[in-house]
Amino acid sequence: MDFMTGLKRTHYCGELRLANAGETVTVAGWVQRQRDLGALIFVDLRDREGIVQLAFDESTPKEIFDKAAGVRSEYVLMAQGVVRERSSKNNEISTGEIEIEVTDLRVLAKSETPPFEIVEDCQTAELTRLKYRYLDLRRPDLQKNILLRHKITKITRDYFDENGFIEIETPILIRSTPEGARDYLVPSRVHKGKFYALPQSPQLYKQLSMVAGFDRYMQIARCFRDEDLRADRQPEFTQIDLEMSFVDMEDVLKIGEGYMERVFREALGVEIQLPLPRLTYKEAMERYGSDKPDTRYGMEIYDLSETVKDCGFGVFTGALEAGGSVRGITAKNAVAVLTRKEIDKLTEMVRGIGAKGLAWIRLNEDGSMASSFAKFMTDGEMAAILEKADAKAGDVVLIIGDGKNSTVLSVLGALRQAVAKKLDIIPEGKYNLLWITEFPFFDWDEETRQFVAMHHPFTAPMDECLEYLETDKAAVRAKAYDLVLNGIELCSGSIRITNPELQARIFSLLGLSDEEAHSKFGYLLDAFKYGAPPHGGMGIGLDRLVMQMLGCDSLRDVIAYPKVQNASEPMTECPAQVDEIQLKELGITDMVNED
Repeated sequence: MDFMTGLKRTHYCGELRLANAGETVTVAGWVQRQRDLGALIFVDLRDREGIVQLAFDESTPKEIFDKAAGVRSEYVLMAQGVVRERSSKNNEISTGEIEIEVTDLRVLAKSETPPFEIVEDCQTAELTRLKYRYLDLRRPDLQKNILLRHKITKITRDYFDENGFIEIETPILIRSTPEGARDYLVPSRVHKGKFYALPQSPQLYKQLSMVAGFDRYMQIARCFRDEDLRADRQPEFTQIDLEMSFVDMEDVLKIGEGYMERVFREALGVEIQLPLPRLTYKEAMERYGSDKPDTRYGMEIYDLSETVKDCGFGVFTGALEAGGSVRGITAKNAVAVLTRKEIDKLTEMVRGIGAKGLAWIRLNEDGSMASSFAKFMTDGEMAAILEKADAKAGDVVLIIGDGKNSTVLSVLGALRQAVAKKLDIIPEGKYNLLWITEFPFFDWDEETRQFVAMHHPFTAPMDECLEYLETDKAAVRAKAYDLVLNGIELCSGSIRITNPELQARIFSLLGLSDEEAHSKFGYLLDAFKYGAPPHGGMGIGLDRLVMQMLGCDSLRDVIAYPKVQNASEPMTECPAQVDEIQLKELGITDMVNED
């Protein structure tokens, strides 16, 4: 085994260019591949910056040549030599015009044959790659993702520092506040029978930092939520967290927009046009069926209720009589893709998410029409629907009717996304950012049959809605806002309540007694008695932001050591059993380790 004695790296592998020809350099990295041509040996050496070719020929000392003949993939090498122009250039890599004529070679570590090839777009099963994540992370595409994430983090700190924000670290071990998702709990050894919680967000601490007078706070914060995972969720995630004093909503949105403009320009070279578009929650739901709409494509929802109110189709009239609506979307130039078989699949999909069925019209290219409900309608009624739908030959009209408007809109929102994917009309490399504002303050919970806070109980209601708090909760809108990018929620925020009387009123409306409110949030309520400035803020999901900027399908592609869907980590096999003595120390004596 060789060591690094006398050699120090001078360049990363991917940095060298034709301008370096004639220079003596030292590089280090992992062997991508070795090609032994008899009198010639080439070794592709890889590090985080790229690949460079090492050359060994008749001028190479025999000891060095023999050593090169013995190296294998993923060996760790350090090589010194002279940069020279390649006779056979490779335009696919940045160093393709040069190679290193090696004069000294050190084998720093040998490697067994890895369980998969370390290449971009590796087709090995993801679970296997996650089991050997340290090898998976050697792949150039993943390394580029993590390096861009680092760059975005640096841009973030620079931007907020330049705008007067102070980075403050808030505690990881906190008091449990069981609102929203489930907390991860940590038992205390010193205070037996009591538990810390891992923070779902730094919400209360950042508000207290405003009471403390820091004026502008930010933190790249680790957050934890014990919830079911999806492609854009992890049990632990990173949030760009911020809070500002003496501001209104416009001030907060302006800071958020400036950050987006800066990070896209410096990280990707993409110019974001400001100000960003805005939609109220109501507008977003009625046009796109979602409070996080993907606006890169059209296919907006339209209301057919007036058009079909007197028709002979009971599904439509029944929905209207029940207080609901009939609405549709038009898939342009879709008849070739949305065949009867595909429409049947879409019908099953919408039934699975709450609809009773799917009404449809196919306008064939030859001018003929097929429909699931035309026999119940007059020619005039069908013509009126097609006019409202702006449907032409080649188009497909998809309609949902239900007694609940919320069902109609949410189902059409999901249908719109599914159809767009089938038609392959979602443009790549396009970044559509927009704000969603004026969220409902209260959200009706079907299970508990009561109103709950849609955002969190510290969000301020809009001033003009205060009179409806007790009399018409459904009409109350919040000073809350989300930032959406290509159909993914990046950020959620609000202006906070700082009036103790209003906060107590909200707690009461949410079913919290004075005793419960003080038990859970007493320290915040007490702090507000000592002069709380008006303040608001937001939390931007760093993982989601990087995922969207890179066009990745999963958060696992932009997190170094992610969890899988059951919240476990295949590499370290956590969560894992612990020793009985550890449980006794924590006072958890009746807990049994089970598989």
